[in-house]
Amino acid sequence: MTITDAAPAKGNDGRNLAEADAFYPHIQTSNKKHREIVMKASATNVTKIDNAKGVKTGLTDQNRKQISEKLSEILEDSYSLLIKTQIVHWNVRSSAFLSIHTLTEQQYQALFAAIDELAERILALGYHVPSKNGTVLSPKGFKVDPSASADEMLELLASTHEECARKAREVAEAAEDMHDLVTHDMLTERIGAHEKAIWMLRAHKSS
Repeated sequence: MTITDAAPAKGNDGRNLAEADAFYPHIQTSNKKHREIVMKASATNVTKIDNAKGVKTGLTDQNRKQISEKLSEILEDSYSLLIKTQIVHWNVRSSAFLSIHTLTEQQYQALFAAIDELAERILALGYHVPSKNGTVLSPKGFKVDPSASADEMLELLASTHEECARKAREVAEAAEDMHDLVTHDMLTERIGAHEKAIWMLRAHKSS
């Protein structure tokens, strides 16, 4: 299975990066890539909670919205990874079945807890957790071939963890640039969890 990276996009308000530097002086990013990530239009369309005007903790309204959008993307990716992990947990066939079965159960339980934390952070920033047709998942997001070999399934999970870690790292750096230290620290912890999961999954491969 191939996981497709999101294509680069322009800023939410249509400004180019040079204009954004002047318009958003609070975003003190050190390189172009981080600014593009922060400004990229999001398909999640997060909506503000009615009492969100009361969230005055030093982050601008624009920053809170942008961070919430990116966290919503990470949440969706994490939910997709959780379902993939459960599918592997159920369908894997291997001489090391019990070990893989136990590992994947531990990993999807950890992902469930992480997803809850991500959702609560979005709410704390003053935005609803978005849904699409009543779910946070895209239907294409968790297809796993049940006839794949154990090694193929393990590599699929490992590569998906890698993608999740890369996105978390990019958003963590952008959040730090906007002085959202809570989101930065939370995502730093997620990166470590993904990297450990990658190691454990590949250690269970037969070759």
